[in-house]
Amino acid sequence: MKKVRTVEWKKGRVVMLDQRLLPNREVYRLYKDPTDVIAAIRDLVVRGAPAIGVAAAMGLALGAQKLPQDRFAKEFDKLCRAFAAARPTAVNLFWAIERMRTLVRENSRLSVETLRKMLEAEALAVYREDLDANRRLSEFGAELLPAKGTILTHCNAGGLATAGIGTALGVILAARDAGKKLSVFADETRPILQGARLTAWELKKARVPVTVITDNMAGYFMQQGKIDAVVVGTDRTAANGDVANKIGTYSVAVLAARHGIPFYVAAPTSSIDLNCPNGTKIPIEERSAEEVSHFHGKPIIPKGVKVANPAFDVTPAKLVTAIITENGVATGSYRRNLAKLVRASEPVTSTTSRSRKRGHAN
Repeated sequence: MKKVRTVEWKKGRVVMLDQRLLPNREVYRLYKDPTDVIAAIRDLVVRGAPAIGVAAAMGLALGAQKLPQDRFAKEFDKLCRAFAAARPTAVNLFWAIERMRTLVRENSRLSVETLRKMLEAEALAVYREDLDANRRLSEFGAELLPAKGTILTHCNAGGLATAGIGTALGVILAARDAGKKLSVFADETRPILQGARLTAWELKKARVPVTVITDNMAGYFMQQGKIDAVVVGTDRTAANGDVANKIGTYSVAVLAARHGIPFYVAAPTSSIDLNCPNGTKIPIEERSAEEVSHFHGKPIIPKGVKVANPAFDVTPAKLVTAIITENGVATGSYRRNLAKLVRASEPVTSTTSRSRKRGHAN
């Protein structure tokens, strides 16, 4: 499948597909200022942990072009902090920021012009690595899916959430391309309908049979024996294998466990936070009440009624059948085996090489 052009670097500018307008309009936005990229991340023009990381790296490279030479390091650090404040849960954001910040810190004796070029090269390296991680992760995950059946996915973890073909949807597409006969149930994913709007849009373009269901229908179809596996993405996976993903994922995992259905998480190593011991330490973003109380700008609940709108929940590791990365599949002791798979990818800069190992950790 041809990848979705979610976020790209063109002639020193950042270009992003405005996901707020899908599936009705396909509009690409050109960003010339880093503060606009920050706003795009915060306002969901771009979403999905890997795509947010790529957008942040490119936004920092963009911002570096305009920073004053005499205060470059100080102003760059300030810009990094501004990007970090955009969204709290997706660890790829902080991973990408720290990678760009480290490059500046470790090359502080070089000229500002050289640093600007290096930052651009590093942002492009982040982009290319995500493409590669998507492909390899998808190949590993495809082996886990049945030869024939229906897969449930929640939210959107396709090309729109990455720079490449996606993580959870990449697994499904790779399985299809390997000859497996699969169809998909896509939870609508309230309150902003990433499944109904985005996942269904991607799968239709890829010619994968897809049926949209409301979030509260998943248990019914599992009970009817019509779901064979669940595959979801992740915005942050803790060292012990607890997984933060779009709100509602935990409910799906509980239902899958009750019905004996495998629950797989597609997690590029950039989304695994070994410094986070468990899911209780993952910050959960609380978004605007209007995402719940309004639809297309019109109120749908009584005026004055309180609204809670956590954007993510945490699925305990004990409910996760396997975690799929670009370096292999983790099962069993996640604390030990996730660390093995993360270490299989050496820290990368645009001037260093990556040693990769592939396999199954259990």
